[in-house]
Amino acid sequence: MEHIKRNERLSVISQILTSTPNIIHTYAEFCEKFGIAKSTVSEDIDFITEAFQKYRIGVVETLPGAAGGVRYRPYMSKEQMLSTLTDVAHKLSESGRLLTGRFLYSSDIASSPEITSRLGHIIAYKYYDNCPDFVLTMETKGIPIALMTAKALGCQLVVARRDTKAYEGSAVKINYMSGADSERIETMALSKRAIQSGQKALIVDDFAKGGGTLQGMVEMMRECQVEVVGVEVMISTLLPENKLCKDISSLLIMKSINRLNNSCEVAANEHYFD
Repeated sequence: MEHIKRNERLSVISQILTSTPNIIHTYAEFCEKFGIAKSTVSEDIDFITEAFQKYRIGVVETLPGAAGGVRYRPYMSKEQMLSTLTDVAHKLSESGRLLTGRFLYSSDIASSPEITSRLGHIIAYKYYDNCPDFVLTMETKGIPIALMTAKALGCQLVVARRDTKAYEGSAVKINYMSGADSERIETMALSKRAIQSGQKALIVDDFAKGGGTLQGMVEMMRECQVEVVGVEVMISTLLPENKLCKDISSLLIMKSINRLNNSCEVAANEHYFD
């Protein structure tokens, strides 16, 4: 095998780890790839670990045992996370974002890879120890942040739909209440092939007002005998205080509406890190 310089190995190993968060890579994998001894791989990993820690890129963990190896986990300090949420809150509080029907325009935020990646890292950080098998969201606006959360956790993204799709095979369907102050009943469908009983799910969505859709996803998981380890949203309204879905954790809080300049007061949820 062609001799590979150490700086080249370090670059490639770093890229492999950061592009596959929470995925365990064995030392044997790198030994075979570069044609080097395990001791050399161990030295390379130690060097990367120290560099990542020094520059706050993330955490590189070594797992002992036959099934062990090394994995990368995105990490942000509490100050970095709060700064990210504050920046997003300021953007969402800009004038002109309140649309007809009191809808908050957030599509540009939810569709920004840079922003949703950081938000996904913040959410994922809370659930590293829970090891969810998949992240569940409802089509369609919640998909970007849910996808970034799933990537940071190294797990699958599963999307519930408002109706069945022929290309997804047979599905489980449930009816759910659409909001805390509404009696409108809606339908939610999920492909039976997407999940298995006994798995663990993290529910992630973009917005929560009454909590009806989130509760629908919780009930869907109960029907499928899947454990819900958490319910996370990008934004939740301050009112109603009692939402249909309990224990919702929200990155941002929409506190009030200003009709004069068509804006909302959105703030970072400082209790998110408690």
